[in-house]
Parts: sequence; structure tokens; C-alpha cells
Amino acid sequence: MEIIELKTTRRVELIELTNRVQQIVQRVKVKNGVCFLFVPHTTAGIIINENADPSVKHDISDTLNKLIPHSADYAHGEGNADSHIKSSILGNCLHIFIEENRLCLGKWQGVFFVEGDGPRKRQVWIKILG
Repeated sequence: MEIIELKTTRRVELIELTNRVQQIVQRVKVKNGVCFLFVPHTTAGIIINENADPSVKHDISDTLNKLIPHSADYAHGEGNADSHIKSSILGNCLHIFIEENRLCLGKWQGVFFVEGDGPRKRQVWIKILG
């Protein structure tokens, strides 16, 4: 298992991981297989989305905050209920095919870690099977 260590800087933030994950795939040298990504946190998630236009990251975080505001009438007393909800909607794992030692992503697709309760130190766990 490989681990990507992250340090987020904002409460809600998207961090692109595509190149870092691809480097791990190349280092492990699995020609054809599957890359599993898992976020071991209940207030963060992981997604695939457009990585060509940086404004998409802003639009995603902005819309998440509008749909699920930080301050609302939540029962959870720690002050981060919105982050748990965002994480539940986004999900905490991905699987991506590997062909010819490359992640199989669409032309405009990238892998993003989504922070929901930052700033924090975070991890993404990666397992590659050939």
C-alpha cells in the first residue's frame, strides 16, 4: 500500500492528485490492473472530475458550501456536520483501471482529494493490483 500525505489549507478545498497517483502507478510497474484509492477520513472525500479548467474546483467547493452550509441546524455537536454530509455525498473511495502502466482517465479527467473540515493533515491510501 502507498500513502499520499496531504496538508490542506482551507475548510473546503480540492487538491488534484492525478500526477502523484500516476507516479505511483509507474513506480509500482503494474502494466494492467486496477488502482484503488481510499480516504480514511469521515470529513473528506475523493472524486474524479475535470482538471483542464481550474475554475471547476472553485465551482465544486462553492456549490457544496451553498448546498450544505457550514452553519445550519445540525444535531452533531462538533461543528463539522456539514463536512460529514459532504463526505457522504462525495464518497471515500475510487477505483481506476490501469492499462499500459497508465491510469485510464478521460481526456479532461483528474483525481481530486476533497477536504471538508480543514485545514488538516490528511492521507490517501493507494493499493494497486495487477
